[in-house]
Amino acid sequence: MSETDKWLTDYGEAHSDVGNAGLYWLAVPLLVVGTVGLLWSLPVPEAFFNISPFLNWGSAFLMSAVVYYFIISVSLAIGMLPFMFGVAALASWLSYSQIPLIWASAALTGAAVIGLWLGQHARGGIKAVMQDIQLMMIAPVWLLSVLYRRLGIPY
Repeated sequence: MSETDKWLTDYGEAHSDVGNAGLYWLAVPLLVVGTVGLLWSLPVPEAFFNISPFLNWGSAFLMSAVVYYFIISVSLAIGMLPFMFGVAALASWLSYSQIPLIWASAALTGAAVIGLWLGQHARGGIKAVMQDIQLMMIAPVWLLSVLYRRLGIPY
């Protein structure tokens, strides 16, 4: 069994008894978007802005996650690219909207945590939610791996 399969199998076994799978599948991306938005809203050194106006803590977090995805599985990383670009586009759009990015991101993160808790209250409640927050960037890959398995796409 590859290291990728071990990670995804372990995560899948830990989440096999999610009470409300639909809510969980919605909460995971919301958590990523909210967290990236919070990081996106942090002040950055002027050197970052001189390189690119889109270089900030949120985009750096996304870039490092993509590098990690390519390390564990090229096909999963390629599958995650549209999601990652979508998260970056949403964070960028929110940063120019009338609602302050930090407040919108905090609301998304809060909604995601509530969704995770409601989806997993049978599995351990807040302890399970804290584990999901720790494994936040594995969860979207695991969701994608479930889709890949159903579609017969190797990873």
